[in-house]
Amino acid sequence: MITSLDQLNFNNRFGSLPEAFYTRLQATPLENPKLVAVSQKAADLLDLELNDSSTEQLTLVGGGSKVLEGTDPLAMIYSGHQFGSYNPQLGDGRGLLLGEITNNKGESWDLHLKGAGTTPYSRFGDGRAVLRSCIREYLASETLFHLNIPTTRALCVVTSDTPVYRETEERGSTLLRLAKTHIRFGHFEYFCYTKQQDALEALAEFTIQHYFPELADQNDRYCLFFKAVVEKTANMIALWQANGFAHGVMNTDNMSILGETFDYGPYGFQDDFNWNYICNHSDHSGRYAFSQQPDIGYWNCGRLAQALVPLVDDVSALQTTLDTYPTLYSAKYLSLMSERLGLRKEEPEDSELIKDLLQLLHEQHVDYTLFFRALSDYTVGQISSKLTALCSEPNSLKNWLQRYDERLRRNLEPDLQRQQKMKQVNPKYILRNYLAQNAIEKAEKGDYSEIEQLMTVLQSPYDEHPDLEHYAQKPPEWGKKLEVSCSS
Repeated sequence: MITSLDQLNFNNRFGSLPEAFYTRLQATPLENPKLVAVSQKAADLLDLELNDSSTEQLTLVGGGSKVLEGTDPLAMIYSGHQFGSYNPQLGDGRGLLLGEITNNKGESWDLHLKGAGTTPYSRFGDGRAVLRSCIREYLASETLFHLNIPTTRALCVVTSDTPVYRETEERGSTLLRLAKTHIRFGHFEYFCYTKQQDALEALAEFTIQHYFPELADQNDRYCLFFKAVVEKTANMIALWQANGFAHGVMNTDNMSILGETFDYGPYGFQDDFNWNYICNHSDHSGRYAFSQQPDIGYWNCGRLAQALVPLVDDVSALQTTLDTYPTLYSAKYLSLMSERLGLRKEEPEDSELIKDLLQLLHEQHVDYTLFFRALSDYTVGQISSKLTALCSEPNSLKNWLQRYDERLRRNLEPDLQRQQKMKQVNPKYILRNYLAQNAIEKAEKGDYSEIEQLMTVLQSPYDEHPDLEHYAQKPPEWGKKLEVSCSS
């Protein structure tokens, strides 16, 4: 382990691409930066030990006042489809890729500063992030990682005395984010639609060389690359759906080519299960509602396919690959939900059993996380008061449980063994919006303890935490009605 950020090994591969891909610039320093939260688990990815010296350095780097030796800060350019409409030029309007770090395992990690100040792509914005948005991403990315959902990671949050104006005056803050790459679907769209054929090909070659090296020598590598992205995207979204997670802004500029959850904004986990749950207050049409996420994943992959057309000889191969997405998604989702129900050896009726349960949860407004955790204690043939107490019409649940009993008996697996497995996939703790809001409100008053305490359960969500049981309780009614927008 290293104890100083100056010892980090930067390689900065993206900066080796032509300058058409980015603009080099430094962060705009914040006034009087203060460290809000830092994750040792994320620091471990960089072989970095957190101590007084390294956290002081992180505060200065996060505040934009320290430039680490070996970094090559740059703002990426890309475009994308936002709520279904193409925006020809987006880019990093409030973030900088500081550099890429190679750890002792040979893994490469982007170090990205979100909230770094204005760039050429800020589009009249101030280039800043606020404390609430940084805390939400910090908590969410670490939450998803520990739920085994592919995601970027969060190293630390820094706040300051710099005023930032949204609906009210807030404090400029930053998030140091780690990701395997920040290349998005929108990168390919930008170079396709601006007809920069050489740059599009250079981007594809770069991406394959560094992130899909097994494809580098294949004649049809661009199609194979697309196939890999489709598979990763379908996998990620199936994991979102199984865990009751809504992203909120599935624009193509927020889609990672590695199928990792990216650019957290108005996300939300299901409280009372609702197929039509819209976590983004700005999403007036419901384009990114929970039920729409699988189809939007398909649609976004279609936009990436369109951007790759200039590189391939057989365009039909892209469509053939795209057509595999629904099957890939459905198979992964069925597998995940079967695990949550403790079902072994897939049977034809399993899909209907799962569908009927979710419809029941939807109609009776049953808490998604509490139900599946309670189901993890279910014993065949014994009606559970924990489960029936969650439902407004227990008789409907009892009818479903009779079918569930019949299915479990065919498992030929002892109850205790099944229950133990179910508790490894049905978390007791999730990041509910009201929990994040409580942590934010305390942090805005200078008390950061709630973030650290909440992170304790979020980093081991399947375990029992007897002293922190209140984080696993049903949310208060006000907590279910919090409105979160793209500025969150």
